[in-house]
Amino acid sequence: MSRTKLRRFGVGVVVLAAVGGLTAPAAVAAEPHAATQAAVDQHRLSRAAIGGGATVRDGETMWSVTSGTRMLGQNLPVGAEHKVRTGSLAKTFTAAMILQLVDEGKLSLDAKVEQYLPGVVQGNGYDGNTISLRQLLNHTSGIYDYVTVALTNPQLQLRQFTLAQVAALGLANPPYFAPGQGWRYSGTNYILLGMIIEAVTKRTYPEELATRIVTPLGLTNTFVPAGTKALPPGHVRGYVGRGLYVDVTQVFEPSLGGSSGGIVTSGADATKFYQSLLGGKIVSPARLAEMLTPHTIPNAPEYGMGIMRIPLPCGGEAWGHDGVWPGYHSMAAASTGGRAAFVTVNNLDPAELVGASASGTPASQLVEVVKTALCDR
Repeated sequence: MSRTKLRRFGVGVVVLAAVGGLTAPAAVAAEPHAATQAAVDQHRLSRAAIGGGATVRDGETMWSVTSGTRMLGQNLPVGAEHKVRTGSLAKTFTAAMILQLVDEGKLSLDAKVEQYLPGVVQGNGYDGNTISLRQLLNHTSGIYDYVTVALTNPQLQLRQFTLAQVAALGLANPPYFAPGQGWRYSGTNYILLGMIIEAVTKRTYPEELATRIVTPLGLTNTFVPAGTKALPPGHVRGYVGRGLYVDVTQVFEPSLGGSSGGIVTSGADATKFYQSLLGGKIVSPARLAEMLTPHTIPNAPEYGMGIMRIPLPCGGEAWGHDGVWPGYHSMAAASTGGRAAFVTVNNLDPAELVGASASGTPASQLVEVVKTALCDR
Protein backbone atom coordinates (compact mmCIF):
# COMPACT_ATOMS: atom_id res chain seq x y z
CA MET A 1 0.00 0.00 0.00
CA SER A 2 1.42 3.43 -0.92
CA ARG A 3 2.11 6.11 1.66
CA THR A 4 -0.54 8.24 -0.01
CA LYS A 5 -3.21 5.57 0.61
CA LEU A 6 -2.03 5.11 4.17
CA ARG A 7 -2.40 8.82 4.85
CA ARG A 8 -5.93 8.70 3.40
CA PHE A 9 -6.87 6.00 5.90
CA GLY A 10 -5.89 8.20 8.81
CA VAL A 11 -7.61 11.44 7.77
CA GLY A 12 -9.22 13.21 10.70
CA VAL A 13 -7.70 11.12 13.48
CA VAL A 14 -3.95 11.31 12.95
CA VAL A 15 -1.84 11.35 16.07
CA LEU A 16 1.91 11.61 15.44
CA ALA A 17 4.54 10.97 18.07
CA ALA A 18 8.23 10.25 18.35
CA VAL A 19 9.58 6.80 18.81
CA GLY A 20 9.80 7.12 22.60
CA GLY A 21 9.54 3.92 24.59
CA LEU A 22 10.99 1.55 21.99
CA THR A 23 14.28 0.83 23.73
CA ALA A 24 14.66 -2.67 25.15
CA PRO A 25 14.35 -3.05 28.94
CA ALA A 26 17.34 -4.36 30.84
CA ALA A 27 17.38 -8.14 31.21
CA VAL A 28 16.69 -9.55 34.67
CA ALA A 29 17.95 -13.09 34.98
CA ALA A 30 15.75 -14.01 37.93
CA GLU A 31 12.57 -12.52 36.49
CA PRO A 32 9.58 -14.92 36.52
CA HIS A 33 8.69 -16.08 33.00
CA ALA A 34 11.83 -14.42 31.66
CA ALA A 35 11.62 -16.41 28.42
CA THR A 36 8.18 -15.03 27.59
CA GLN A 37 9.18 -11.53 28.64
CA ALA A 38 12.21 -11.61 26.37
CA ALA A 39 10.17 -12.99 23.47
CA VAL A 40 7.50 -10.29 23.83
CA ASP A 41 10.13 -7.55 24.13
CA GLN A 42 11.93 -8.76 21.01
CA HIS A 43 8.72 -9.09 19.02
CA ARG A 44 7.55 -5.61 20.03
CA LEU A 45 10.86 -4.05 19.04
CA SER A 46 11.01 -5.89 15.72
CA ARG A 47 7.54 -4.61 14.89
CA ALA A 48 8.35 -1.11 16.18
CA ALA A 49 5.21 -1.43 18.27
CA ILE A 50 4.34 0.96 21.06
CA GLY A 51 3.32 -1.86 23.37
CA GLY A 52 2.84 -5.57 23.66
CA GLY A 53 1.87 -8.21 26.15
CA ALA A 54 1.24 -11.88 26.77
CA THR A 55 -1.27 -13.66 29.00
CA VAL A 56 -0.99 -17.34 29.89
CA ARG A 57 -3.40 -19.69 31.65
CA ASP A 58 -2.14 -22.94 33.12
CA GLY A 59 -5.11 -24.75 34.58
CA GLU A 60 -6.60 -22.34 37.13
CA THR A 61 -3.49 -20.12 37.21
CA MET A 62 -3.09 -17.01 35.05
CA TRP A 63 -0.05 -14.80 34.61
CA SER A 64 1.00 -12.07 32.18
CA VAL A 65 3.96 -9.99 31.02
CA THR A 66 3.93 -6.52 29.49
CA SER A 67 6.27 -4.51 27.28
CA GLY A 68 6.13 -0.84 26.36
CA THR A 69 2.85 1.01 26.77
CA ARG A 70 -0.69 0.71 25.50
CA MET A 71 -0.86 4.45 24.74
CA LEU A 72 1.77 6.85 23.45
CA GLY A 73 2.99 9.38 25.98
CA GLN A 74 1.72 7.34 28.92
CA ASN A 75 3.30 4.67 31.10
CA LEU A 76 0.47 2.15 30.82
CA PRO A 77 1.10 -1.61 30.84
CA VAL A 78 -0.61 -3.96 28.41
CA GLY A 79 -2.38 -6.18 30.93
CA ALA A 80 -4.53 -9.28 30.84
CA GLU A 81 -7.77 -7.28 31.21
CA HIS A 82 -7.09 -4.65 28.56
CA LYS A 83 -9.33 -4.77 25.49
CA VAL A 84 -7.88 -5.25 22.00
CA ARG A 85 -9.38 -5.37 18.52
CA THR A 86 -8.41 -8.94 17.73
CA GLY A 87 -9.51 -9.35 14.13
CA SER A 88 -9.64 -12.96 12.97
CA LEU A 89 -9.66 -14.50 16.42
CA ALA A 90 -13.38 -14.01 15.79
CA LYS A 91 -13.22 -16.93 13.36
CA THR A 92 -12.64 -19.42 16.18
CA PHE A 93 -15.58 -17.98 18.12
CA THR A 94 -17.80 -18.16 15.02
CA ALA A 95 -16.72 -21.71 14.19
CA ALA A 96 -17.47 -22.81 17.76
CA MET A 97 -20.96 -21.31 17.54
CA ILE A 98 -21.60 -23.09 14.24
CA LEU A 99 -20.49 -26.39 15.76
CA GLN A 100 -22.78 -25.84 18.74
CA LEU A 101 -25.66 -25.50 16.29
CA VAL A 102 -24.54 -28.73 14.61
CA ASP A 103 -24.56 -30.42 18.04
CA GLU A 104 -28.11 -29.12 18.50
CA GLY A 105 -29.24 -30.60 15.18
CA LYS A 106 -29.95 -27.17 13.66
CA LEU A 107 -27.14 -27.30 11.09
CA SER A 108 -25.24 -29.92 9.11
CA LEU A 109 -21.60 -29.42 8.15
CA ASP A 110 -22.15 -31.04 4.77
CA ALA A 111 -25.34 -29.14 3.98
CA LYS A 112 -25.06 -26.52 1.27
CA VAL A 113 -25.05 -22.79 1.85
CA GLU A 114 -28.15 -22.37 -0.34
CA GLN A 115 -30.20 -24.32 2.21
CA TYR A 116 -29.65 -21.66 4.87
CA LEU A 117 -29.07 -18.53 2.76
CA PRO A 118 -31.25 -18.99 -0.34
CA GLY A 119 -30.19 -16.78 -3.24
CA VAL A 120 -27.28 -15.14 -1.39
CA VAL A 121 -24.38 -17.05 -2.99
CA GLN A 122 -25.52 -17.08 -6.62
CA GLY A 123 -24.16 -15.56 -9.81
CA ASN A 124 -20.75 -14.18 -10.74
CA GLY A 125 -19.37 -17.73 -10.82
CA TYR A 126 -20.95 -18.80 -7.51
CA ASP A 127 -23.56 -21.43 -6.75
CA GLY A 128 -24.54 -21.89 -3.12
CA ASN A 129 -25.81 -25.37 -4.01
CA THR A 130 -22.19 -26.51 -4.47
CA ILE A 131 -20.58 -24.96 -1.35
CA SER A 132 -20.91 -26.69 2.02
CA LEU A 133 -20.66 -25.24 5.52
CA ARG A 134 -17.56 -27.39 6.03
CA GLN A 135 -15.91 -25.63 3.06
CA LEU A 136 -16.73 -22.24 4.53
CA LEU A 137 -15.23 -23.28 7.86
CA ASN A 138 -11.96 -24.62 6.45
CA HIS A 139 -11.53 -22.06 3.64
CA THR A 140 -11.87 -24.47 0.73
CA SER A 141 -14.95 -22.72 -0.72
CA GLY A 142 -13.02 -20.58 -3.19
CA ILE A 143 -15.07 -17.49 -2.26
CA TYR A 144 -13.28 -14.17 -2.76
CA ASP A 145 -12.00 -12.40 0.36
CA TYR A 146 -13.87 -9.15 1.00
CA VAL A 147 -11.01 -7.78 3.15
CA THR A 148 -9.02 -6.90 0.03
CA VAL A 149 -11.90 -4.68 -1.05
CA ALA A 150 -12.65 -3.21 2.38
CA LEU A 151 -9.10 -2.03 3.04
CA THR A 152 -8.41 -0.51 -0.36
CA ASN A 153 -11.47 1.75 -0.39
CA PRO A 154 -11.32 4.38 2.39
CA GLN A 155 -14.91 5.42 1.67
CA LEU A 156 -16.08 2.12 3.15
CA GLN A 157 -14.89 3.35 6.55
CA LEU A 158 -17.57 6.06 6.55
CA ARG A 159 -20.69 3.96 7.17
CA GLN A 160 -21.87 0.91 9.06
CA PHE A 161 -22.57 -2.43 7.38
CA THR A 162 -24.81 -5.44 7.85
CA LEU A 163 -23.28 -8.89 7.47
CA ALA A 164 -25.09 -9.25 4.14
CA GLN A 165 -23.56 -6.01 2.85
CA VAL A 166 -20.08 -7.14 3.89
CA ALA A 167 -20.54 -10.52 2.18
CA ALA A 168 -21.62 -8.73 -0.99
CA LEU A 169 -18.23 -6.98 -1.16
CA GLY A 170 -16.56 -10.35 -1.60
CA LEU A 171 -19.24 -11.98 -3.73
CA ALA A 172 -19.02 -9.11 -6.22
CA ASN A 173 -15.69 -10.65 -7.28
CA PRO A 174 -15.32 -14.04 -8.99
CA PRO A 175 -14.20 -17.09 -6.99
CA TYR A 176 -10.57 -18.11 -6.64
CA PHE A 177 -11.36 -21.72 -7.61
CA ALA A 178 -14.20 -24.24 -7.68
CA PRO A 179 -15.41 -25.42 -4.24
CA GLY A 180 -13.08 -28.00 -2.73
CA GLN A 181 -10.40 -27.53 -5.40
CA GLY A 182 -8.00 -25.40 -3.39
CA TRP A 183 -7.36 -23.54 -0.14
CA ARG A 184 -7.55 -19.76 0.22
CA TYR A 185 -8.13 -17.84 3.41
CA SER A 186 -11.22 -15.67 3.02
CA GLY A 187 -13.08 -13.52 5.52
CA THR A 188 -16.19 -13.77 3.36
CA ASN A 189 -16.55 -17.41 4.43
CA TYR A 190 -16.98 -16.34 8.04
CA ILE A 191 -19.28 -13.45 7.26
CA LEU A 192 -21.56 -15.99 5.55
CA LEU A 193 -21.28 -18.26 8.60
CA GLY A 194 -22.39 -15.33 10.77
CA MET A 195 -25.37 -14.84 8.47
CA ILE A 196 -26.20 -18.54 8.83
CA ILE A 197 -26.09 -18.24 12.62
CA GLU A 198 -28.55 -15.35 12.41
CA ALA A 199 -30.81 -17.15 9.90
CA VAL A 200 -31.07 -20.30 12.01
CA THR A 201 -31.38 -18.72 15.46
CA LYS A 202 -33.43 -15.67 14.43
CA ARG A 203 -31.13 -13.59 16.64
CA THR A 204 -28.23 -11.29 15.86
CA TYR A 205 -24.65 -12.51 15.84
CA PRO A 206 -23.72 -10.35 18.88
CA GLU A 207 -26.71 -11.75 20.79
CA GLU A 208 -25.71 -15.33 20.00
CA LEU A 209 -22.09 -14.62 20.91
CA ALA A 210 -23.20 -13.30 24.29
CA THR A 211 -25.62 -16.18 24.93
CA ARG A 212 -23.42 -19.03 23.71
CA ILE A 213 -19.90 -17.94 24.66
CA VAL A 214 -19.58 -14.75 26.71
CA THR A 215 -22.13 -15.40 29.46
CA PRO A 216 -21.49 -19.14 30.02
CA LEU A 217 -17.73 -18.58 30.29
CA GLY A 218 -18.02 -15.40 32.37
CA LEU A 219 -16.06 -13.30 29.88
CA THR A 220 -16.01 -9.64 30.87
CA ASN A 221 -14.23 -7.90 27.99
CA THR A 222 -15.51 -9.72 24.90
CA PHE A 223 -18.08 -8.14 22.58
CA VAL A 224 -18.83 -6.99 19.05
CA PRO A 225 -18.80 -3.17 18.83
CA ALA A 226 -22.08 -1.76 17.61
CA GLY A 227 -22.84 1.75 16.42
CA THR A 228 -19.49 3.29 17.31
CA LYS A 229 -15.81 3.19 16.43
CA ALA A 230 -14.86 4.08 19.99
CA LEU A 231 -13.72 1.52 22.55
CA PRO A 232 -14.71 1.65 26.24
CA PRO A 233 -12.11 2.53 28.90
CA GLY A 234 -9.37 0.03 29.57
CA HIS A 235 -8.36 -0.62 25.96
CA VAL A 236 -5.09 -0.77 24.06
CA ARG A 237 -4.61 1.95 21.44
CA GLY A 238 -3.76 0.81 17.91
CA TYR A 239 -1.06 2.47 15.78
CA VAL A 240 0.50 2.41 12.33
CA GLY A 241 4.04 3.58 11.65
CA ARG A 242 7.71 3.50 12.56
CA GLY A 243 9.23 6.51 14.30
CA LEU A 244 6.13 8.56 13.62
CA TYR A 245 2.82 6.90 14.43
CA VAL A 246 -0.78 7.23 13.32
CA ASP A 247 -3.37 6.39 15.98
CA VAL A 248 -5.95 4.30 14.07
CA THR A 249 -7.89 3.01 17.07
CA GLN A 250 -11.08 4.69 15.86
CA VAL A 251 -10.47 4.94 12.11
CA PHE A 252 -11.64 1.63 10.70
CA GLU A 253 -15.32 0.67 10.68
CA PRO A 254 -15.78 -2.29 13.08
CA SER A 255 -18.92 -3.56 11.35
CA LEU A 256 -16.69 -4.53 8.42
CA GLY A 257 -15.21 -7.16 10.74
CA GLY A 258 -18.43 -8.71 11.97
CA SER A 259 -18.40 -12.48 12.45
CA SER A 260 -15.08 -12.72 10.61
CA GLY A 261 -12.98 -10.17 12.47
CA GLY A 262 -15.06 -7.78 14.55
CA ILE A 263 -14.67 -9.14 18.08
CA VAL A 264 -12.98 -7.13 20.83
CA THR A 265 -11.50 -9.20 23.65
CA SER A 266 -8.67 -9.29 26.20
CA GLY A 267 -5.87 -11.66 27.11
CA ALA A 268 -7.79 -12.94 30.11
CA ASP A 269 -10.93 -13.61 28.05
CA ALA A 270 -9.18 -15.02 24.98
CA THR A 271 -7.17 -17.52 27.02
CA LYS A 272 -10.28 -18.61 28.94
CA PHE A 273 -12.17 -19.14 25.67
CA TYR A 274 -9.41 -21.14 23.95
CA GLN A 275 -8.68 -23.13 27.11
CA SER A 276 -12.38 -23.98 27.46
CA LEU A 277 -12.71 -24.86 23.78
CA LEU A 278 -9.71 -27.23 23.72
CA GLY A 279 -10.81 -28.60 27.08
CA GLY A 280 -14.12 -29.79 25.62
CA LYS A 281 -16.35 -27.33 27.45
CA ILE A 282 -17.87 -25.54 24.46
CA VAL A 283 -18.62 -28.16 21.80
CA SER A 284 -19.05 -31.93 21.99
CA PRO A 285 -16.05 -34.26 21.68
CA ALA A 286 -17.21 -35.33 18.21
CA ARG A 287 -17.49 -31.75 16.97
CA LEU A 288 -14.18 -30.78 18.56
CA ALA A 289 -12.49 -33.67 16.78
CA GLU A 290 -13.88 -32.41 13.47
CA MET A 291 -12.84 -28.86 14.31
CA LEU A 292 -9.25 -30.03 14.87
CA THR A 293 -9.09 -32.03 11.65
CA PRO A 294 -7.26 -30.02 8.97
CA HIS A 295 -8.48 -29.90 5.38
CA THR A 296 -6.79 -32.26 2.92
CA ILE A 297 -5.59 -29.69 0.35
CA PRO A 298 -1.82 -30.22 -0.17
CA ASN A 299 0.76 -27.46 0.39
CA ALA A 300 -1.54 -25.33 2.55
CA PRO A 301 -1.54 -24.46 6.27
CA GLU A 302 -2.84 -27.08 8.71
CA TYR A 303 -6.17 -25.34 9.15
CA GLY A 304 -9.17 -27.07 10.69
CA MET A 305 -12.42 -25.20 11.30
CA GLY A 306 -11.61 -21.67 12.44
CA ILE A 307 -8.40 -22.88 14.06
CA MET A 308 -4.90 -24.01 13.03
CA ARG A 309 -2.39 -26.53 14.37
CA ILE A 310 0.75 -25.30 16.17
CA PRO A 311 3.42 -27.92 17.00
CA LEU A 312 5.17 -27.07 20.27
CA PRO A 313 8.95 -27.27 20.84
CA CYS A 314 8.33 -28.60 24.36
CA GLY A 315 6.27 -31.49 23.00
CA GLY A 316 2.69 -31.92 21.86
CA GLU A 317 0.68 -29.37 19.97
CA ALA A 318 -1.61 -26.41 20.40
CA TRP A 319 -4.44 -25.05 18.29
CA GLY A 320 -5.16 -21.39 17.79
CA HIS A 321 -5.60 -18.44 15.47
CA ASP A 322 -3.98 -15.11 14.85
CA GLY A 323 -5.91 -11.93 14.28
CA VAL A 324 -4.98 -8.73 12.50
CA TRP A 325 -6.77 -5.41 12.51
CA PRO A 326 -5.28 -2.05 11.56
CA GLY A 327 -3.18 -1.08 14.58
CA TYR A 328 -3.19 -4.55 16.16
CA HIS A 329 -1.74 -8.04 15.69
CA SER A 330 -2.66 -10.78 18.14
CA MET A 331 -2.67 -14.55 18.46
CA ALA A 332 -4.28 -16.99 20.89
CA ALA A 333 -3.81 -20.73 21.23
CA ALA A 334 -4.38 -23.56 23.68
CA SER A 335 -3.26 -27.14 24.16
CA THR A 336 -5.48 -30.02 25.18
CA GLY A 337 -3.36 -30.15 28.35
CA GLY A 338 -5.00 -27.04 29.78
CA ARG A 339 -2.54 -24.29 28.85
CA ALA A 340 -3.56 -21.26 26.79
CA ALA A 341 -1.70 -18.14 25.66
CA PHE A 342 -2.57 -14.79 24.10
CA VAL A 343 0.02 -12.41 22.63
CA THR A 344 -0.60 -8.95 21.19
CA VAL A 345 1.25 -5.90 19.84
CA ASN A 346 -0.37 -2.58 18.95
CA ASN A 347 1.16 -1.69 15.60
CA LEU A 348 -0.02 -3.01 12.24
CA ASP A 349 0.03 -1.44 8.79
CA PRO A 350 -3.19 -2.00 6.76
CA ALA A 351 -0.96 -3.25 3.92
CA GLU A 352 0.19 -6.04 6.22
CA LEU A 353 -3.45 -6.85 6.93
CA VAL A 354 -4.12 -7.40 3.23
CA GLY A 355 -1.02 -9.59 2.97
CA ALA A 356 -1.98 -11.64 6.01
CA SER A 357 -5.45 -12.16 4.61
CA ALA A 358 -4.06 -13.41 1.32
CA SER A 359 -1.73 -15.97 2.90
CA GLY A 360 -3.76 -17.01 5.93
CA THR A 361 -0.46 -17.63 7.72
CA PRO A 362 0.44 -15.62 10.84
CA ALA A 363 3.83 -13.94 11.09
CA SER A 364 6.36 -16.58 12.08
CA GLN A 365 7.79 -14.50 14.92
CA LEU A 366 4.36 -14.07 16.50
CA VAL A 367 3.86 -17.85 16.37
CA GLU A 368 7.23 -18.33 18.06
CA VAL A 369 6.25 -15.95 20.88
CA VAL A 370 3.05 -17.94 21.44
CA LYS A 371 5.04 -21.18 21.47
CA THR A 372 7.44 -19.71 24.00
CA ALA A 373 4.58 -18.61 26.25
CA LEU A 374 2.89 -22.02 26.07
CA CYS A 375 6.15 -23.79 26.96
CA ASP A 376 7.25 -21.32 29.68
CA ARG A 377 6.58 -22.97 33.05
